[in-house]
Amino acid sequence: MAGIESLFAKRIQGSQSSIVRDLLRYSKMPNIVSLAGGIPAADMFDMEGINAALNEVIESKEVSAYQYSTTDGELVLQEEIVKLIQDRGIDAACDEIVVTSGSQQGLDLISRTFLDEGDVILVERPTYLAAIQGFKLTGATVEDIEGGPEGLNIDALEARLAKGPIKALYIVPTFANPTGSTLSLEKRERLLKLAMAHNFVIFEDDPYGEIRFTDQLAKPIYSLVKSEEEKEHIVYLSSFSKVLVPGLRLGFIVTSRKIREKIVICKQSVDLHTPVLSQLIVANYLKSGRLQPRIKEISKAYQERCQHLIDSLEKHTDGKITFEAPTGGMFLWAKLPEGMSATELLKHAIDAEVVFVPGAAFYVGTPEDNTLRLSFATVTEESAEEAGKRLALALKNYEAAMAKA
Repeated sequence: MAGIESLFAKRIQGSQSSIVRDLLRYSKMPNIVSLAGGIPAADMFDMEGINAALNEVIESKEVSAYQYSTTDGELVLQEEIVKLIQDRGIDAACDEIVVTSGSQQGLDLISRTFLDEGDVILVERPTYLAAIQGFKLTGATVEDIEGGPEGLNIDALEARLAKGPIKALYIVPTFANPTGSTLSLEKRERLLKLAMAHNFVIFEDDPYGEIRFTDQLAKPIYSLVKSEEEKEHIVYLSSFSKVLVPGLRLGFIVTSRKIREKIVICKQSVDLHTPVLSQLIVANYLKSGRLQPRIKEISKAYQERCQHLIDSLEKHTDGKITFEAPTGGMFLWAKLPEGMSATELLKHAIDAEVVFVPGAAFYVGTPEDNTLRLSFATVTEESAEEAGKRLALALKNYEAAMAKA
């Protein structure tokens, strides 16, 4: 007799939960130092400003805040997003924006809009785990292109394009998850030209671009578009989760009107619209002018926390965990010596009461198993110091286990 497994859709059969989600439970344990989740620091939430924005909605007594609404988003929020992205060099109109329930929904919507079973989508090696999961659920073939400290290898991309057509390329060009890398302006320009020449769509994911440790702004690839034709080869996604709060589940898509129309049709069948109350809270907050000063505070705090973790690793791990310091974002991408496995190290790390994400989770093909992602956003100087000590203990115990094997 066939079991329930035979009744599941093919796209979900064999799929597995994200290790990042599975490790999230450790972040709630007081004895554990967690470097695992890409969770923004709750102590950086502007509760005064958010509560004031919520109270504005309540005091307005607008019943529409609790009613069904338009699929593409509230006009008042779209208008504020238009102003927000002008600072990123993006010139857009309200009817080129779709408000989403987080940028994760944005990824789902563009996957539904563009990807059929058997289509090819390219991603950087390594890349954001949940994006890989979402693309695979469409039945598309996900291939990876070499990445590194300076981001996607555009020469390798060009060589792959010469071998055959693709439907799309997914990229986090600024302070990438998990590597923290940033693509240069010259590479961004080349990428847009390749999309035009080879007729594919760039999915540009930009949740971290504002969290920078220098004054240098890496403007989105989307800011380089100069024509409607170029707009039809790129979709820009961003989020309020990392710079405001994640619990409101607010993100947005910017793209051409033609693409936007198709995305809205997909969203109609998914959730009708993003909750109006969340949209109005964020719109009011943006109107208050508090976001940009808050982003500067977050960036300063994260830079300090990143340095605390770097100092601790250098102090305690005897160079056995190597990395390149990021210039923004939330992650430190690290490596163990050749022959060591971050997946195996995690077992000893849990015993030592510290957790991280093994880098293998972020690869499509054969992973580099000696890589690991460390999130510094929620550490304090004290917990960073403790993390270094505990990782050193985990390394010692792992090496002892290897010697016995």
